[in-house]
Amino acid sequence: MYYNYTDFMKIDLKRIAPFSILAVIAITSIFIPSLRSFADTSKYNGADIAWLLVATALVFLMTPGLAFFYGGMVHRKNVISTMIKSVVAAGVVSVLWITVGFSLAFGDTIGGFIGSPATFLFFKGVNSGGPWSLAPTIPLTLFAFFQLMFAIITPGLVVGAVAERIRFTSYILFICLFSIFVYSPLAHWTWHPEGFLFKMGAFDFAGGTVVHISAGMAALAGALVLKRRRVHQENREIPPANIPYVLIGTGLLWFGWFGFNGGSAFGANELAVSALATTNIAAASAGLSWMFFDVVRGKKPSVLGFCIGAVVGLVAITPGAGYVAIPQSIFIGAFTAIVSNLAVHWKSKTRLDDTLDVFPCHGVGGIVGMLLTGLFATKSVNPNGVDGLFYGNPDFFFTQVKALAIVITFSFVGSYLIFKLINIIQPIRVTMEEEEEGLDASQHNEKYSQGTLIVSDNGSVYETDAERVKQII
Repeated sequence: MYYNYTDFMKIDLKRIAPFSILAVIAITSIFIPSLRSFADTSKYNGADIAWLLVATALVFLMTPGLAFFYGGMVHRKNVISTMIKSVVAAGVVSVLWITVGFSLAFGDTIGGFIGSPATFLFFKGVNSGGPWSLAPTIPLTLFAFFQLMFAIITPGLVVGAVAERIRFTSYILFICLFSIFVYSPLAHWTWHPEGFLFKMGAFDFAGGTVVHISAGMAALAGALVLKRRRVHQENREIPPANIPYVLIGTGLLWFGWFGFNGGSAFGANELAVSALATTNIAAASAGLSWMFFDVVRGKKPSVLGFCIGAVVGLVAITPGAGYVAIPQSIFIGAFTAIVSNLAVHWKSKTRLDDTLDVFPCHGVGGIVGMLLTGLFATKSVNPNGVDGLFYGNPDFFFTQVKALAIVITFSFVGSYLIFKLINIIQPIRVTMEEEEEGLDASQHNEKYSQGTLIVSDNGSVYETDAERVKQII
């Protein structure tokens, strides 16, 4: 095949651009002045620091948990490619967060819409500055890294909607653009004291809007731009690659979510205890609700059903974990699971190819959770919170509705434009041949092999892959 000089330049630029950008950032970091760490420690509380260190680690654990959760549900030939897309976000977003992401999300406000990039550029002044105003007993560095874990997992959630057909390099570019132009503004609006949603009176304790609704809407946008897989067009049923992976992923997500919600109290206090309790109860009731609702509809109780339902419950309780009481969290989990279950069923009747139902589970789950926070929030749980509609305050419920409309519109439109822009820069979708071969091989030159032990008549044990097992039998 003939290539001219321009073709070679295009190929080379695409290959060297990611490494070149990282090299520039790495070299620039050499010249950032080092300042004294934690100049004033008089305001800090050792117990709060210890809990937030643990919570930060717990939230990070959710990223490999998500990789197992998603990787177990796709086709065998796409397991590795799906898992790495979740985990690689830890690398990309971490570097972005230090350079400019934390500044955009939590820097000095520009009109309540975005933080100034110069405030914490390359973490300037983070170590030596005072604590964050809403987390006064922990160092600003710890607050920044706790928030980093949220920024990491958010684009990772989108993977499930575009799995089995998105080009790896295009997804890396999506992580960068989404983190800067969608996630950081939403975090600033919602969690910065000068953010316009914060000042409006909208409440999102741990990321119902910033993480789950934004990821759910981005998932919907991505599914629309990438269009349908061949197996979806042909209505082929693809069995999950490894259901035990889904179980492992669910366990890691559930475990990590205690840090996700409990850590958002920013201290080792009674609010963290309440958030941890509501998190567990909502997940439990949602898992049961999804599984039992499937039985009512004539299905058998399934492992996947309980796991997906539990994750939906975790999503639903996230915005209200520190505002609602423990008994109401049972209803929040059970009700949201039914709504998401019906949304998944509705989606299956359409042409929308959201591979792992990210929009019906995370998007719809987050929306329902925000609305139910508007119903059940109570000052008896959090004196710094507000009473909801159920406790005589309809104004707060309608504030939540307005905030939802803004976040849904911004997340979907912004993500849709990002996917379209990436498609202009380079093809966002793999070729039909690469899709048929599987993304593990076509994108990474690697292959997932699930070993199986076979015991022969003479007692010898052999390890083979699934295809050879069929031949032996």
